[in-house]
Amino acid sequence: MADFIELFPHNINQKHIDHIVQVLRSGGLVILPTDSIYAIAGDLYHKDAMDNLCKLLGKKPNKAELSILCNNLSTVANYTTPIDNSTYKLMNRLLPGPFTFVLKASGLIPNIFKRNKKTIGIRIPDNSICQAVIATLGHPLVSSSIHAEDEIQQYLTEPEQIFEEWDHKADIIISGGIGSNMGTTVIDGTGTELELVRKGLQVDRL
Repeated sequence: MADFIELFPHNINQKHIDHIVQVLRSGGLVILPTDSIYAIAGDLYHKDAMDNLCKLLGKKPNKAELSILCNNLSTVANYTTPIDNSTYKLMNRLLPGPFTFVLKASGLIPNIFKRNKKTIGIRIPDNSICQAVIATLGHPLVSSSIHAEDEIQQYLTEPEQIFEEWDHKADIIISGGIGSNMGTTVIDGTGTELELVRKGLQVDRL
């Protein structure tokens, strides 16, 4: 059964964060709040985290569309090819925030993902709990959104409901408030012009 840890965004218990990071560093999976949907995440640099995440999601590693969660724009540069000025200006204006930018991957990404991956989804969530976990870990998380099992409700928003469905799947479930039932706005920056792939939260800011 997963540990159920309650954290408060404006008064984060660092001891809890340290415990969460210890579990991540051992290859464990953690469900945590973002500024949109709750996500399940692992340590980007742990050799087993990627496989564990894909197995849990029922997806082959070469088919899974996983994103990485960063805590600032300077970190992003490690995982992408050089970003053009217009894309950078937009990212600088919108992030942190509920946006996923699909960008051309740097040479580091295929080594981490163990496959020829040419693009990567980048997120910088505007959520203090998520930010605290990433900052304490010292590098990004690899993640996927939490989906509901039924066909009517696409995403799980209540931490208690998430615990009911995922308690034997994740190692830790963080209760950090009600999650959104709408995904991020997805922007593709791999072409010559920016392309809106999915309308999600705060799309009106574009």
